[in-house]
Amino acid sequence: MLEVSELHAFYGKSHVLHGVSFSVQPGEIVALLGRNGVGRSTSIKAVMGLVAARGSVVFNKEELVGLEAHEIARRGIGYVPEDRAIFPDLTVRQNLALGMKGRRESRRWKMEDMFALFPQLRERADTRGGVLSGGEQQMLALCRTLMGDPDLLMIDEPTEGLAPKAVAQVSEFLSEMKKRAIAILLVEQKLTISLQISQRLYVMGHGRVVFHGTPDELRDNESVRKEWLEV
Repeated sequence: MLEVSELHAFYGKSHVLHGVSFSVQPGEIVALLGRNGVGRSTSIKAVMGLVAARGSVVFNKEELVGLEAHEIARRGIGYVPEDRAIFPDLTVRQNLALGMKGRRESRRWKMEDMFALFPQLRERADTRGGVLSGGEQQMLALCRTLMGDPDLLMIDEPTEGLAPKAVAQVSEFLSEMKKRAIAILLVEQKLTISLQISQRLYVMGHGRVVFHGTPDELRDNESVRKEWLEV
């Protein structure tokens, strides 16, 4: 589904990614792990066409490098940024409606499905996004992206700064996506969630991939955890 090869990314003259390669298969959840500043978020921004990049990003057999972000989104990739990027002056219902793409009859997800995933959003359906709690805003960001009916969800730090109850709800959302075989590329600081949710993991350090394996293989590799993950 997604094949990233020798990806380099830049912020101006700053060279952030140094030949990063990873893949996501249909229905698979893959996590990008590592300490802050190692290039995890930049990796998914590069896939999404939001930063200058060279290398290869192939999605469903089509090269994406060089395309604009809106063109990439139309090809079936959904992106939930770390800052959530909801529309604060629009209601929950309006935010969800803006996420829709394509013909109504062809979409797999409806607004009612979002309210079933997160009942709190039903209760807040006519509330402006800007007055929601951080957890509710994250739920809205996840569901708005899902309303676009993507084949691949890329989610950046979905539990960052959330209260424990909201973290649990986001974790349940990811588990539900796993049951429904929705492909996800996940950037997540909490190792416990990544080990529980993912089929495969990539650990990054200094703009490169330094480990690739299964959750069990990472659990068994104490040296990688100590050098690249533990504080």
